[in-house]
Amino acid sequence: MPRATRTPATQRRKKKFFKRAKGFVGGRRKLYRTVRETVQRAMAFSTRDRKKKKRVYRSLWIVRINAACRKNEISYSKLIAGLKRNHVDLNRKSLAELAVHDSAAFKQVVDLAKK
Repeated sequence: MPRATRTPATQRRKKKFFKRAKGFVGGRRKLYRTVRETVQRAMAFSTRDRKKKKRVYRSLWIVRINAACRKNEISYSKLIAGLKRNHVDLNRKSLAELAVHDSAAFKQVVDLAKK
């Protein structure tokens, strides 16, 4: 009896990969072996970059806070140290939001850190 190669399980497995390869170009979308390699590589990159995104955003917030600090004649490190000394628990995301959208409130935070 000939070997069955079109079993439902195989089709489902292939379909899963082809579905994820939608939008890829050329053989990366049509040829199963290439699709599988490309999709696995893409999944590895997406896992890595989900972790990396958190680092990128934190550095962006720090840059924004530092720019606002310089306008208020204080360095970023002195601001953070002053806030820690005064037990102010504002994270960098919220400090960056204040720096960008509400400069008056950020100035009050800077004054608190300067004490």
